[in-house]
Amino acid sequence: MTFDLVRFITYPWIVLGAIWVVTAMTAKRSRRIEPSASRILHFIFMTIAFGLLFRGDMRIGALGIRVVPNSFAVAWTGFALTLLGAIFAIWARLMLGANWSGVVSVKENHVLVRRGPYQIVRHPIYAGGLLAMLGTALVYGRAACFVAVLLAFIGWWFKARKEEQFMIQEFGEQYRLYREQVKRLIPFVL
Repeated sequence: MTFDLVRFITYPWIVLGAIWVVTAMTAKRSRRIEPSASRILHFIFMTIAFGLLFRGDMRIGALGIRVVPNSFAVAWTGFALTLLGAIFAIWARLMLGANWSGVVSVKENHVLVRRGPYQIVRHPIYAGGLLAMLGTALVYGRAACFVAVLLAFIGWWFKARKEEQFMIQEFGEQYRLYREQVKRLIPFVL
């Protein structure tokens, strides 16, 4: 059964990617965007992270070592986490609507969204992505996959910080209050 999960683990990611492509066409025009240097750095982090997660040929040497048991329970737990993470990220993306952007930006007529998953964490797309990556790492079980989760966490953490700077400049005290009420990535923790 683990073999089937290794094959099927990509399906939630494919659905997530398809929704991103389709909904990206409805995004509002950006009024302000982050500098290209930070966009490039984030792109490099995420490219390496997703490469380590999905490309078996990058799992060489110590990165190829299995670090979790190859068991039915671990694989199914990983699949469930991947599915939950993808669903959470999709929910967040749909709630964000036309305010979404692939880069840190402020949109024309930008609205501060605080409903749905944004009541749970301030950056639910990243939180869902991290949960999905952790689940996928459990299914594959290799050290490279857990390094990928760490790299994605670092990449999304810095991107979230940059987004928050933009949101404070745009929404001021309203966003500061939101930051005090809702954690960044992990509910009740971080």
